Amino acid sequence: MNEYILFMHDDVIESTIANDDTRWELYMEELRASGQFDGGSSIGAGAVFKKHCVSQPAPLTVSGFIRVRAENMDAARKFLNGNPIFDAGGTVEIRELPRT
Repeated sequence: MNEYILFMHDDVIESTIANDDTRWELYMEELRASGQFDGGSSIGAGAVFKKHCVSQPAPLTVSGFIRVRAENMDAARKFLNGNPIFDAGGTVEIRELPRT
């Protein structure tokens, strides 16, 4: 089974849907019930660092992440179902985590 991370971007169209606590509770319950959920979190402000450059605030385009396990990318896409960010017209980026 492969590991994937879903990055939720801060670009929703319907903020009432994206910020609905009930929707998030139901979505998280479904993720836990799948047995393929490995955690996640919202993401706050940060900073960007580069050697020999002045640090600067990180752009807040990614607002959170969810880590899941799935057979392939198509199977990982099922975790978009019920995601409040996705349902609100926002971007959810899915990336496969390489095996080490």
